[in-house]
Amino acid sequence: MLIEKQRGALRIAALNPTALRLKLEPGQALADARGCVPDLAAFPHDPAGDLAFLDRLSRRCDDYTPSVQLYPPQGMVLDVTGCAHLYGGEDALRDGLVAEIAAKGLTVRAALADTVPAARALARYAGESVEALPIAALEVEPETRHALGRAGFRRIGDLASLPRKVLAARFGPAMTTQLARLLAEEDVHLVPQPWQDAVFAEQRFAEPIGRSDDVIEVIEMLLERAAVQLAERGQGGRRFAMRLHRSDGHVAQLEVETGAPTRDSALVLRLLRERIDSLADPLDPGFGYDSIDLAVPHSETLAETQAPLEAERQQPGEIGRLLDRLAVRHGPARVRRFAAGSSHMPERAGKLRPLNIKGKTSSWLKVGETEPPLRPLVLLDPPQKVGVVDSIPDGPPRQFIWQGKPHRVLRQEGPERIAAEWWRRRGGHMDNPGLTRDYYRVEDETGHRFWLFRHGLYGAEAEHPDWYVHGLFP
Repeated sequence: MLIEKQRGALRIAALNPTALRLKLEPGQALADARGCVPDLAAFPHDPAGDLAFLDRLSRRCDDYTPSVQLYPPQGMVLDVTGCAHLYGGEDALRDGLVAEIAAKGLTVRAALADTVPAARALARYAGESVEALPIAALEVEPETRHALGRAGFRRIGDLASLPRKVLAARFGPAMTTQLARLLAEEDVHLVPQPWQDAVFAEQRFAEPIGRSDDVIEVIEMLLERAAVQLAERGQGGRRFAMRLHRSDGHVAQLEVETGAPTRDSALVLRLLRERIDSLADPLDPGFGYDSIDLAVPHSETLAETQAPLEAERQQPGEIGRLLDRLAVRHGPARVRRFAAGSSHMPERAGKLRPLNIKGKTSSWLKVGETEPPLRPLVLLDPPQKVGVVDSIPDGPPRQFIWQGKPHRVLRQEGPERIAAEWWRRRGGHMDNPGLTRDYYRVEDETGHRFWLFRHGLYGAEAEHPDWYVHGLFP
């Protein structure tokens, strides 16, 4: 089951067949669903990932027809006019495509029709004919469908023989337009998915080359060619892959990645030199290279900028190029950054992720802020229990013992109250929602600063709440 935030609450975005059999519905609140099925497994919905997967699937359909149009989040339409005879007819083409997609573990519904709306409606409702489809197959406003239902219309066939002017006067022209498209009286032209081949440049040689300087010079020339292609598309490369074809058939492969899209050939060349220097097995040209090619398999949008103005906007301490060099030399997985987590609990609010994995970054200080952070940069995992010697029932401790050493509190700030994530519990909020945390920033007599929390509200959730140190301030 996939969930997403809608109207201020976590709701079901998609269900698998097992969840549907349990009478759960899309749009249902997660809390209500877990009230019915306590051990329900829920995962965050990723619409961008779904769209990327649908795009990859549509590219695979290019083997059947060059005209493919996406209908997110779950559909796509293929215009097979003039292509069906290559597969033994339209039915054979459809069955072959369905079998190929189903082999990937996906549930597929497919239909053949004269127009795009008719094909989509037949596939969605698993119908045999357009006339037998329910009124819900009309892609109109919910108010219009409700009015049609109140007027006694149940099937598309109930509307097919009625005068269009009468229907338009009562239900609006949008409804009659959709009806005409379903009945193939009006066609909607398919807009094929615009595909672009990956940026590619190649250089062949009349005589094999083997000198390192010659190889680097050729790669620099290929990078400049690729930069021209990227500029025409308004993009910058994120990954650059080079292949060196040796005269004896061996192919050496080199690949570098950048933290941001770029068309700077000097930057990529510098990273390439770092990669070559860090190779455990140095490049061996043997009897020389017959050809060298360069591909940019991953590119992103890169707007045109004016270098002098951009240089003034750069923040001091910009380390993007340093990170790229470290990632090339030591591997992207070893260079990590903070990424935001989908939780308000401190231990899950941020996490370290490899530099090359996308995600929203976390920042302790906002732009322009000069005050120290309200939360420490160093968290203890797990929080360590402390012994409180003297405390105020609803306030911070006056003295506590941590790691066998007493600390007398001279200054304190807080509390910052954080409620438990009751929705992660089997019984939800009604059955043991969890203990509240009250966080305090305290400073002892030696100047050391700690981040302490009381686990449970005094008297309401716990008679004698425990105290923990969760972090240390520098």
